[in-house]
Amino acid sequence: MQKRNLWISATKILSRKLPSTSRFSTNLNPKLQSASVFSCSFYHAGESSRVSKCNYGDTFLAKFRKNFCSLDQNSGRCWNCGVVAVSKPFLSCGSCKSVQPVHTSVDYFQIFGLEKAFEIEETNLEKTYKDWQKKLHPDLVHMKSEKEKEFAAEQSSRVIDAYRTLRKPLSRAIYLLGLEGVHVDEERTVSDPELLDEILDIREAVDEASNSQSLKQIQGQVQEKLEIWSKSFGIAFNKKEFEDAVTSIQRMTYYDRINDEIVKKL
Repeated sequence: MQKRNLWISATKILSRKLPSTSRFSTNLNPKLQSASVFSCSFYHAGESSRVSKCNYGDTFLAKFRKNFCSLDQNSGRCWNCGVVAVSKPFLSCGSCKSVQPVHTSVDYFQIFGLEKAFEIEETNLEKTYKDWQKKLHPDLVHMKSEKEKEFAAEQSSRVIDAYRTLRKPLSRAIYLLGLEGVHVDEERTVSDPELLDEILDIREAVDEASNSQSLKQIQGQVQEKLEIWSKSFGIAFNKKEFEDAVTSIQRMTYYDRINDEIVKKL
């Protein structure tokens, strides 16, 4: 009898039309997680969802996990025509071409159809970036509703941020660690006297450089160092040796900043 009552209760829950403010919903706000009785909650590191899990108060209702997780999850369904996306990222609907709202469960790598890795194909990144910008260009949505214009502006901004983040090795490395829940303090001073002396010498050489040829020569040396530590990061990240990966990033930061200074002077 008890199981029958539970079955009836569960059936009523599943057939009930849930409002958008329902406690039984996809919950992306950590502040609201404690108030959720049944939820499909996501842990976020930075902007990306990396771990998902379903929490239920009853082992019997756990049998309906698949239905509970997908019941109110609209991130893959077009708000305009209702078509379900066949794959991520769902920035615009392939059926009605409507621009979709931003969903932070889609990380920067997914936006560009790339594997979550440090080594990426920059040509694919560039091509996909241009394709997305064409689809999200203001001229293409100026006749759309205010709602869709807002979605387009948000999506375009996120695509630009994703492109800028993944384009440079340093920001890409920091973002990758962020997806793994590892915070990198870029302002932390490295306690390596030899490195600091080298950086000081390079800065002095940049200040004293009298022409662009001298600056380019120094830049070549700096970029070689940056490449060395980039490779070091890639190896450490692939092995999930995150302490070594952070160390590599800290050194990459010094050389990257000097390179930026040289670019400004050229």
